[in-house]
Amino acid sequence: MILATSNKGKQLLSVCYIGNVRPAELKLGREELKLLLTDLRPGFCFLANLTNVESIGLDCRTDLGRNMDLISQAGVGRVVRVIPDPSKDPGLNILGFFHYPNHPLIITCATLAEAVGKLHD
Repeated sequence: MILATSNKGKQLLSVCYIGNVRPAELKLGREELKLLLTDLRPGFCFLANLTNVESIGLDCRTDLGRNMDLISQAGVGRVVRVIPDPSKDPGLNILGFFHYPNHPLIITCATLAEAVGKLHD
């Protein structure tokens, strides 16, 4: 499951990945991302929360990349990732190299509490 929200006042896009994430969920979530991004200005923060992930398969990389492209095109300025278990990281650093050509600041945290402190430093 994927839960996405945006906060216009805080210029924040937040996506929580939950359980066993599959490509079809990422593809369906892309339309929601497009709508949420319309409320944000270039330079916004993106919080990717993998706290409750059981697995994100290698077959998700294409759709993760497409979602990253969409976020990049909208002008993301900072990416903060919550990855408590590095073994469940589907290769976000490598994907980010290719899908964030504008090189936003990318910060990886072990907890959501740590990540919240990094959103607008």
